[in-house]
Amino acid sequence: MEVEESRLNVHVSASGFPALVLNADFRPLSYYPLSLWCWQDTIKAVFLERVNIVANYDRAVHSPSFEMKLPSVVSLKTFVKPSTHPAFTRFNVFLRDRFSCQYCGEREDLTFDHILPRSRGGHTTWDNVVAACSPCNLRKGNLTPQESKMWPSQMPFQPTVHHLHKNGRLFPPNYLHDSWLDYLYWDTELEP
Repeated sequence: MEVEESRLNVHVSASGFPALVLNADFRPLSYYPLSLWCWQDTIKAVFLERVNIVANYDRAVHSPSFEMKLPSVVSLKTFVKPSTHPAFTRFNVFLRDRFSCQYCGEREDLTFDHILPRSRGGHTTWDNVVAACSPCNLRKGNLTPQESKMWPSQMPFQPTVHHLHKNGRLFPPNYLHDSWLDYLYWDTELEP
């Protein structure tokens, strides 16, 4: 299998033969990060009868008495109810804010900023934290938006899983196997 090096990303490599994992309703468990298993975990799940094979790679694994094509798409046999409230993590804050500083739009050197500084009683919660580049975070310092004259382009809020999935679609992995495409983004609105 030959793949342009520029199409690969550190987390998703064609040479690792990852399998796209779908829920029992044939939707990906997550879009960002894309729900992928390494081929070893996928084979184990097949033998433990936890998944159905939906599509295969052309590559196979062998033992002295057995040969099996590597699955490229699997679906869980049991439906896993998706969480409606995403975990409050640095990554999810960045995803909510589309990986850009909420003060200047910069996409490099991101950290997070407390709108109401912790020293002033602010809490580390969805409603008080935004993505910020280091220069903006340092410039704002221990000041409120009114004192610093720095306002976020979007006020912080607690996103839904749907909101994070929607934003995650803006940052697809650099590598998408052809067999995955029928199962990704099928619920997006079609253009006329």
